[in-house]
Amino acid sequence: MPVLPGAEPFRREGGEVGVLLCHGFTGSPQSLRPWAEYLAERGLTVTLPLLPGHGTRWEDMQLTGWQDWYAEVDRELRALRERCTQVFVFGLSMGAALALRLAAKHGDEISGIVVVNPLNKVHGPAAHALPVLRHFVRSTKGIVSDIAKEGSEELGYDRVPLHAAHSMRNFCAIVDGELPQVTQPIVLLHSPQDHVVSPADSARVLGRVSSTDVTEILLEQSYHVATLDHDADRIFEESYAFIARLAPSVGKESGAGQVGQQEGTATGG
Repeated sequence: MPVLPGAEPFRREGGEVGVLLCHGFTGSPQSLRPWAEYLAERGLTVTLPLLPGHGTRWEDMQLTGWQDWYAEVDRELRALRERCTQVFVFGLSMGAALALRLAAKHGDEISGIVVVNPLNKVHGPAAHALPVLRHFVRSTKGIVSDIAKEGSEELGYDRVPLHAAHSMRNFCAIVDGELPQVTQPIVLLHSPQDHVVSPADSARVLGRVSSTDVTEILLEQSYHVATLDHDADRIFEESYAFIARLAPSVGKESGAGQVGQQEGTATGG
């Protein structure tokens, strides 16, 4: 299936410090593209993949599960490691859960992580019904575009495929068990008004990681997709400052405005 216009992956070559960004469940790279472009414009090597089953039609996602999504970001991380001296991993929602698992599995190969409204658990009665319900109901109402900013929209599916949702639920349980293995410096930004992921998830992540360098930031003006919301600039600035603190070469080797050549990406999104 052709990829929806604006949902294309984003890659740009830059300096020796790399950033992998992971988008959320039923979303697409469009939700993180302004963040990726901000970092790329400052000379970083940036990759923002399209997760399998995403960016086309929701029916395609029925055939994928967490193993596919994690394998994609794991491959991207390994590729970044081959050409960068330091790598950071950022993520939104389920993308944050993917980032946390990468951190747990790859240890000091990752210099730091930034997570925005991280998903930790599928809450509510529907979560317990998923194992059975998915065999009788194919999909339910979508969760994209939980954004306070007027005129800002997230590109994603208007339906949630329940087989994939069940897989995501299982993935959350796996990541929760691995959180104590996360030791890297971490910035966690979360919205008190989030209609998709419970604020309890952020508290759970902060309470279970073993990181000693921890920064928590509240996004008071935004809903779930904060990277497209009123607090987007703050997310971008805080994350870049985080990288600059941990990677002394940032900002010195190529200048803030110099960027490398963009690979095979569209200009939309």
